Amino acid sequence: MLSLGYDIGSSSVKCALLDCESGKTIALGSYPAEEMAIHSPKPGWAEQDPELWWQYVSVLTRQLMTTNAVDPAQVTAIGISYQMHGLVLVDDQQRVLRPSIIWCDSRAVEIGQKSFEALGKEFCLGRLLNSPGNFTASKLRWVKEHEPDVFKKVYKAMLPGDYIAMKLTGEVSTTVSGLSEGIYWDFVENAISREVLEYYQIEERVLPTVRPTFSVQGQLTKHAAGQLGLREGTRVAYRAGDQPNNAFSLNVLNPGEVAATAGTSGVVYGVLGKIIHDTKSRVNPFAHVNHSAGQPRLGVLLCINGTGILNSWLRKNIASGMSYAEMNGAAAGVEAGSDGVTVIPFGNGAERVLENANVGGQVFGLDFNRHSRAHLLRAAQEGIAFAFKYGMDVMKEMGMDIRMIRAGQTNMFLSPIFRDTLANCTGATIELYETDGAQGAARGAAIGAGLYASFRDAFISLTKVKEVRPAESAMDVTRGAYERWLSLVRRSM
Repeated sequence: MLSLGYDIGSSSVKCALLDCESGKTIALGSYPAEEMAIHSPKPGWAEQDPELWWQYVSVLTRQLMTTNAVDPAQVTAIGISYQMHGLVLVDDQQRVLRPSIIWCDSRAVEIGQKSFEALGKEFCLGRLLNSPGNFTASKLRWVKEHEPDVFKKVYKAMLPGDYIAMKLTGEVSTTVSGLSEGIYWDFVENAISREVLEYYQIEERVLPTVRPTFSVQGQLTKHAAGQLGLREGTRVAYRAGDQPNNAFSLNVLNPGEVAATAGTSGVVYGVLGKIIHDTKSRVNPFAHVNHSAGQPRLGVLLCINGTGILNSWLRKNIASGMSYAEMNGAAAGVEAGSDGVTVIPFGNGAERVLENANVGGQVFGLDFNRHSRAHLLRAAQEGIAFAFKYGMDVMKEMGMDIRMIRAGQTNMFLSPIFRDTLANCTGATIELYETDGAQGAARGAAIGAGLYASFRDAFISLTKVKEVRPAESAMDVTRGAYERWLSLVRRSM
């Protein structure tokens, strides 16, 4: 039996086929070859076309099934991981009404701030665990205020993963984890927040029906099966945002365990077993994939918007013609600290960890007589690692002791410079695993469909491939560079 997992990112769509008996991934794919475009009609805006996500899912699935000669009857479960905090609106015919306002769009920051003041800090942090901020509920309110003709046609307001599930099954549903990431969930009442909906003047009917994260959430329709080359009736049995799912893919489920990822954005995600919040809402607790009212499991999410997107920007504009491996090689010729060059990586919208400040991407300390492109390439990776360190210090203020970080051996964790800098500035050991979001979604679907009896059974085959420990010889230089970086960030704020 095979389980299929999708990871709907803002850069690409990924897919994995998992052999449930052996626990091994038999096929992986990604589409398109170049990173998906993020459209920005106005400064601070970020949009993508949901129909394009579905088109890429269809093309990729057919490619993977055909290339690997997979019998559709072997695929018995489907799981979905998706970019968090996006807003997809459809009418009563399930037609998309406007481009998706995705995670890094900052147009709703002011709306979120006003709602935080109106609803009150005690209510928002005590019951929602977050400021409404720039999350999905605030984006929906922005549409109501600025595009009333669109809002009148809204039948359902969904997250990106809810949209893909709808295309697969024809059913509109979501999860408690999804509602919590949209800031619709009241953790005290264990229900959708009436106060949030009343304040934003949003009817509860526009929110999807709630389904358990690990459960049969629908079955593949005849139409969808025809587009994908799969079997009608295949069960969709798991759905989670990319960061809870990334943690799940690394078997991070229990209090004290920590996961990280560094794709377009970067995240450190630690699990807590109690209801808690950051007093400044710089990091965000959400319901983890295994959360329940009786046994709380919160994922405390530190998100850095300006991560891989900075590396991608450098490749397109500064290192044209170079691969990421070649960029890493050039940067490796520069010693730790980048000879005084400092890069602030926050050029992808407002940063939650900076209390929603948008300081932009900045470069300091360039000497045209001494520094080369290689210095800038290294300083950028160091700056990204320093942003992680900055946020992890906030998590420590909440009582989280981060000594070990688990991550997939992918994206920026493929770079020795990034890995070493992160280990040396934080003092944490990094464990790398051969897994990703699509593989995690496939494991989640196998659990939801009953193909695995427990989490333990699902992760027996997960093996560590590399361990990165802090290097005493480089820690002083790295931490000195971090202090320089920190002073520049504070000055920018």
